[in-house]
Amino acid sequence: MDARFLGIADLAEVPSVAVVVDVMRAFTVAAWAFAQGAEKIVLAGSPAEALALKDDHPDWVAIKDGPPAPGFDTVNSPGLLRSMDLGGRTVVQKTTAGTVGALAVKDAPLVLCASFVVAEATARVLRTRAGGSVTFVVTGEDGQAEEDLACAQYIARRATGAGTDAAGFVRRAAESRAAAELTNGVRQGVHPDDVALCLEVDRFPFAMAAAPEGPHMVLRPRTSQ
Repeated sequence: MDARFLGIADLAEVPSVAVVVDVMRAFTVAAWAFAQGAEKIVLAGSPAEALALKDDHPDWVAIKDGPPAPGFDTVNSPGLLRSMDLGGRTVVQKTTAGTVGALAVKDAPLVLCASFVVAEATARVLRTRAGGSVTFVVTGEDGQAEEDLACAQYIARRATGAGTDAAGFVRRAAESRAAAELTNGVRQGVHPDDVALCLEVDRFPFAMAAAPEGPHMVLRPRTSQ
């Protein structure tokens, strides 16, 4: 497998396979949403789009980065989301990096959204594709986010079938700037357990695949190859 690791701004062409990584916190939150019963996640391009979708579908659950805001049901926190019953619900998610990265590769034939909690399931999907090129989109900090790069590199190693120890990769993520900002209250809309939840490896057995459905980019759990 030929793995490339690029920031969102570095995407010069449509990749054949894209793995969009946002550990802290978009795609950890997305995985928790599915674990709590969500049917699908609509990835919104802007807060205004998210609110418009919520207005059109009052039963949908709208999530955003940062502090609580009118019109949104909750914030982008796995610690907060894990207590919500989302059985059969549709979630609308808008974040600073993760959803932006997924929308940037919306024309790719296969788009997987990933974090540590779905690492092995994501690698398993990649292993079913013999050879070829995989573009890992490192969404945070203009492609420099250590937690996203560490997770992307870990998934790439696992996709080769190598028995890679996760500890070193998780340690890098735990020492990242994002982890420090969440721990120290620099970012708003945070639960005290968020960092620990983002660092759990293989918490969930499913991968997450995004694809266009009508006018929207929709993320769904993927449990089979």
